Amino acid sequence: MTAEKRAPAKKAGPAKAASAKKAAPAEKAQPKKQAKPRKQAPIKAQAPARKPAVVPGKAAAAVEGLAPAKTIAPKSPRHETRTALVRRARRINRELAEVYPYAHPELDFENPFQLVVATVLSAQTTDLRVNQTTPALFARYPTPEDLAAADPEEVEEILRPTGFFRAKTKSVIGLSKALVEDFGGEVPGRLADLVKLPGVGRKTAFVVLGNAFGRPGITVDTHFQRLVRRWQWTEETDPDKIEAAVGALFPKSDWTDLSHHVIWHGRRICHARKPACGACPIAPLCPAYGEGETDPEKAKKLLKYEKGGLPGQRLKPPQAYLDAGGTPAPPLGAG
Repeated sequence: MTAEKRAPAKKAGPAKAASAKKAAPAEKAQPKKQAKPRKQAPIKAQAPARKPAVVPGKAAAAVEGLAPAKTIAPKSPRHETRTALVRRARRINRELAEVYPYAHPELDFENPFQLVVATVLSAQTTDLRVNQTTPALFARYPTPEDLAAADPEEVEEILRPTGFFRAKTKSVIGLSKALVEDFGGEVPGRLADLVKLPGVGRKTAFVVLGNAFGRPGITVDTHFQRLVRRWQWTEETDPDKIEAAVGALFPKSDWTDLSHHVIWHGRRICHARKPACGACPIAPLCPAYGEGETDPEKAKKLLKYEKGGLPGQRLKPPQAYLDAGGTPAPPLGAG
C-alpha cells in the first residue's frame, strides 16, 4: 500500500508541469492587454497652453510693418497666484507702452468743456465720427453759456451724424446748463461733481479727469472690458467692479495710461470678433492666444488704423503720434 500511495505522487509532477505550461501563454498575453492604454489619443496635442505663438518683436510699434517673427509658447494663467497675476498684468502694460508710446485720448479737444461734450457724444458711435462732428458744434457754441442757450433743433441737426442725436442734444445742452448754473461755467475737477452732470457717468468722468486734469482714472469702455476679461485679469462684467478689480493690480499713477494702452490695443490688434493673434506683441502673456488668426501674414491684414496704413481717429492728433508716422483722420465728408 505504501508503493500504491507513492505512485500517484510521481504522476502528479507531470500534471503540475502541464498546468504550468498551459499557464505560460496566459502570462505572456498579459503585456498585450497592458499595451492598450498606450493607443489612447495623445494628451499633449489637446493642451492649449502648448500651442506656439508666432509674434512680432518690439518693432511692431513701428508704422513700417511687422518685425521678424519669433515663436514663443503662451503662458497659462491656470491656478495663477495673486502675485503672478499682478506681475503678468504689469508686464502686459509695459509691453503695450513700448508698442504704443504715443497712446492718447482719441477725441479732439482743446479744453475740459470740449472733452466732456465729445465724450458724451461718443456713446454708441466712433471717436472718429465725433471728431468729424464737433468742429461745427464748437465753432457755433464755443462755451457752456452758448450751448446752454442753443436751439435744440439746431444742435440736433449738427449732431445727427453721431446717432441718437436727440438724446445727445438733450444731454449736452443739459450738462451745459448745469455747468453754468452750478459751477460758474467751468468743468469741475472732482468725480463726485462730474457724475452729477446730465449724460456723464464714471467712464466719462474718468476720461475728463485723466486727460483734462491729469488725475488718474480707469476708463472702462467696451474695448477695455473685453480685453481685461480675455487676459483673465478679472471675471467681473459690471464696469464698476471691473474698474475696482483692475485698479487693484496697478499703482494709481498708471491708471490713465493703462486705459489708453488697453483701448488702443483693442482697436488696433485685439479685435472683438477676429483678433490678430499672429501680430500681437503680448501673445506669450495672453491665455486667449489662438482665438483669432495666428498666421503672421494673415494677421497683418487684420491690423487697423496706422498699423494697417489707415488714419487714426483724430483730425488733430498729438505731435508724437505724427512723428511716429500716424496719419490724421479725414474731415467729415472727405471720404
